[in-house]
Amino acid sequence: MAAENKRDYYEVLGVSHDASKQDIKKAFRKLAFKYHPDKNKDPDAEEKFKEINEAYAILYDPKKRARYDRGGFDDVSHYSSEDLFGDINFEEIFGKGGFDFGLNGFGGTIFDGIFSRGKYNKGADIRTEVIISLKKIMTGSKERISISHPRVCDECKGSGAAKGSEPKICEVCHGKGTITKVTKKGNISYQEVRPCPNCNGTGKIIEKPCEKCKGKGIIDEPDTMTVRIPKGTKEGMILKVAGHGAPAPTPDGKPGDLLIVVRTAYDPKFKRSGADIWQDKKIDMIDAVLGVKIEVETLEGSVKVTIPPSTQPDTVLRLKERGLPVYGLVEKGDMFLRIKIHTPENLTDEQKELFEKIRNLG
Repeated sequence: MAAENKRDYYEVLGVSHDASKQDIKKAFRKLAFKYHPDKNKDPDAEEKFKEINEAYAILYDPKKRARYDRGGFDDVSHYSSEDLFGDINFEEIFGKGGFDFGLNGFGGTIFDGIFSRGKYNKGADIRTEVIISLKKIMTGSKERISISHPRVCDECKGSGAAKGSEPKICEVCHGKGTITKVTKKGNISYQEVRPCPNCNGTGKIIEKPCEKCKGKGIIDEPDTMTVRIPKGTKEGMILKVAGHGAPAPTPDGKPGDLLIVVRTAYDPKFKRSGADIWQDKKIDMIDAVLGVKIEVETLEGSVKVTIPPSTQPDTVLRLKERGLPVYGLVEKGDMFLRIKIHTPENLTDEQKELFEKIRNLG
């Protein structure tokens, strides 16, 4: 579901933004029972069930919840199903007894029948990095990136088999690519679906591999594309280009996504802290004592800054809204100027005499 079509996770669970973990668990448990597709036959029950579980996975985990509260869907869009649901103990939430949903019951693999549908038919995501200067983050930019992009092999058309031969159906999984293990604990049945170890989840066995792709069905080819970097893009933010990942392992699957991690380039003058910028500025001792007006470079040109009298070492001055744009908002961060004081060296006799007079006056 695209971010623009998603409902706020708090709204999905019907809880307030200051809800406790117990409130979130309670709301999730109630809604999950209501919309589980094995019990609710409404056409939209499965989608609602997915939405409920995604909201719970984000809000119940303190770190994921903090990211969502800070940056919305953009800050949590990179999580995979394994990231979201891998650490959730559903047996703890729903209990070890009292509800028997048969082979699709609640338990350690609640998502096998729902979130895993087509899971093994999606191609892998490709992750790459792009390094952006602070000035480009200030304005936004378009960047050309180069990647090694997997493509369907034109020799075997993705089958992985040499010309004149065909892949055979795996005898273990009968072409499904998965095997199912059913276990029972008390009166509850658990169904666990895993990739078939005999065919590595492909559902087929290749006896004569294609020489060009070595039986993989895909080959790596260089690829370039232009991506838009929004202004104010956060350090480490992941931009997703849907459908530009690795090809699907089966004809009915979908390609993976291209995940572009944005990194901030090193700058010798400025240091980034979120949307704020820090800069060290060295001034002479006499200017720190008496005060002075200095010219300071920012990301948008130079400005005049007044250094007040009696400024101490490591004093920090704030230049309001001289930082980076705040991603997704009209506000801007600030620039913080840390004052460093230069102590004079190799004084002349006259200068030493003057400093002696100042010390004696004190």
